[in-house]
Amino acid sequence: MLSVLNIWIFYSSMLSSPSFFKEIKETLFIHNPKKFLFFMAVKMRLQRHGSKKRPFYFIVVADGRSPRDGKFIQKLGTYNPLTVPATVQIDRQKALDWLHKGAQPTDTVRRILSFKGVLFLKHLLRGVGLGLFDEAVAMQKFTAWSAEHDAHIAKRQGAHKKGRTDSRNQPVVRKVADVPVAAAEAAPAETPSTEETKAAE
Repeated sequence: MLSVLNIWIFYSSMLSSPSFFKEIKETLFIHNPKKFLFFMAVKMRLQRHGSKKRPFYFIVVADGRSPRDGKFIQKLGTYNPLTVPATVQIDRQKALDWLHKGAQPTDTVRRILSFKGVLFLKHLLRGVGLGLFDEAVAMQKFTAWSAEHDAHIAKRQGAHKKGRTDSRNQPVVRKVADVPVAAAEAAPAETPSTEETKAAE
């Protein structure tokens, strides 16, 4: 009984000391540095779907060690890069919750979140937490930004649609060869000279 008590005291003292966890981290880093650096990292990234040369992506939250198109934790939305501008559907509240939990977005997902205003909303909520302004002012700022952003997207869509219709309605003009035109212009010029030579004779 005494030996079990001594063992329990020994292990409890080891677990309570910070050097014990430091030794474990150093051991993990020496044997497998990649696993140590990406240890249980939750990523917000794209998962590819669609056919060949027609990509379509899901925006998902997944473990950083899982495959690109493998198991994921939660689906946040979709991303279609084939439209102009790109079509993005995302649940802002879910994305914001995962950002607050510490999920790390990839570079492309970070740009998508910035495009949809999730990062701006996170910035405003941080200002509310610091006491710079209240939540009503933050929502007012986000609503103004969202209206301006939607107007910009609608303008881009209209310009792209107008450009496509103009290119379709443009009449096809056939180019006339330059050689027959030059020959036709040279023929009338030669006839008066021949008549003048005959009159001179």
